[in-house]
Formats: sequence, C-alpha cells, structure tokens
Amino acid sequence: MENLVKEFLRQGSFAVCGSFRDETKYAYQILKVLVKKGCKVYPVNPHLSEVDGLKCYKSISDIPFKVDVANLVTPPAVTEKIVKECLKKDIKKVWFQPGAESENAIVFCRDNGIRAIHGLCVMIEWM
Repeated sequence: MENLVKEFLRQGSFAVCGSFRDETKYAYQILKVLVKKGCKVYPVNPHLSEVDGLKCYKSISDIPFKVDVANLVTPPAVTEKIVKECLKKDIKKVWFQPGAESENAIVFCRDNGIRAIHGLCVMIEWM
C-alpha cells in the first residue's frame, strides 16, 4: 500500500469531490492541501460554481481536462455513482477518503482496472 500511496501523491491533477461550503469540511481542507502542494485541482460539487477562485464542476464528466486522481469525500451512495463516471472519464486512480468508500465502489474499481486507496486520508499521508 505504501508504494501505491507514493504513486498517487506523485500525480499532478486531482478532482476533489465533496462539500466546500465550509472550511472545516474535509473536501475543502484536502483541496487546500493539494493546491499548496502544487497540484492542479478541480473541485466537484453540483451545487457550486467556484471554490476559492477555482471553477467548480458539476460532475467529474464536466471537467474538460485530464485528471490523474479522483479524491472522493462523498457519501457512499454518491461515491458509487462517481466511480462509474471515473471509468467513463478514463480516471485510473481513485482515493476514497475514510467514510466515502463502499464495498460496491471498491469492487467496481477493482473489476474495471481502477486502482483505489481506501482507509487512508490523503492529508495525513502527505504530511
């Protein structure tokens, strides 16, 4: 798992899916850490148009750029829909923040050639 984490952290572009309405929310904190680390970050939330000056996309499918990693900070039922979008968008790496994963989403990723990390927080791993 350690090598997989290092590989994910070397990527240049991340879609962060979750709630950004409050700076205490994990998605917001993750977005700030990734930006600080120099990554290209695409926030995804169907109810917002921008986050900290970054265009916020309604869905993964709406991002018009290549995305290396999707970082999911969403309820498991939403996560299961997003991983299907990741497959269509050809995103081969998904990081499930603790609480976002579901067995169905993990199995979907495994069965469709998407490498996944779950049970670990990207902020802790990057510290």
